[in-house]
Amino acid sequence: MSGHVESCSLFFMENKKEIDVLIQKLQEAGYICDRSTAVSIYLAQVLQKPLLIEGPAGVGKTEVAKVLSKLENTPLIRLQCYEGLDQSQALYEWNYQHQLLYLKQMETRGEQVGDTELFNVRFLLERPLLKALNQSSSPILLIDEIDRADEEFESFLLEVLSDWQISIPEIGTVKAKSIPRVIVTGNRTRELSEALRRRCLYLWIDFPSFEKELKIVKEKVPKVDVMLAEKITAFMQELRTKNLNKVPGVAESVDWARALANMHFDHLNKEIVEQTLGVILKDWSDMRETQMSLSELLERVGVISKMDGPA
Repeated sequence: MSGHVESCSLFFMENKKEIDVLIQKLQEAGYICDRSTAVSIYLAQVLQKPLLIEGPAGVGKTEVAKVLSKLENTPLIRLQCYEGLDQSQALYEWNYQHQLLYLKQMETRGEQVGDTELFNVRFLLERPLLKALNQSSSPILLIDEIDRADEEFESFLLEVLSDWQISIPEIGTVKAKSIPRVIVTGNRTRELSEALRRRCLYLWIDFPSFEKELKIVKEKVPKVDVMLAEKITAFMQELRTKNLNKVPGVAESVDWARALANMHFDHLNKEIVEQTLGVILKDWSDMRETQMSLSELLERVGVISKMDGPA
């Protein structure tokens, strides 16, 4: 056991510099993360395994794939999952209109058309999975909100991720030219299979601390007033302690900061919050609950109205 611990410690010591560089690059690209997140991203690169990221909505799960694509100057291919998603929508479809047009052209010339000509790659419409396999260099494949797809599609996906090839009956087997780097995200709307989890490294991204969220807000909205950014962050931190149906994430904090900065506000008061509450809350019952306790929330974060004194 001690030998195992020592080997793990040695691994992290040897790779500390690479992880530090990754953290710096992520920050320069506008993605603020803690060290555990950076280590997960790094290990997914080193081990060439999919990275399954779960967490509340709006905490930056999808952003991981976007920033990696930006850092490595490689294509980002996104498969947005939803209820009813099937193989044809994720893999490929035949362009029936072009096939029909080709048939008519051949008939006009009096030529016969065989299946080999008709079911040719030029009539194939690549969907995200096939497109990812056909890239000459490793793309970032984002499989977003996998928990919204049904279990049957999840099972199908396991085969693709395991073998990195697909079978097209009319053409044959298509193997990956370069194995994609896969980011899988989920919001835990349903439990994912153990089979999928075993094939992935796992990362949970939770709501950030005050310090981290403030840093993100100032990074994403550089023109926001510093004191306003602090009050926005403090208010959002308090708001998340309430029993809401749809808890606002960091994305809503950034949207709110951007909205207030564009309106040239440099402070918060009750009136401003009431008028802009729809930027951060997207559920009517959450709006009503927050409006009823707004004075209390503002008092907790130390918001003082410039016009009316204490909120």
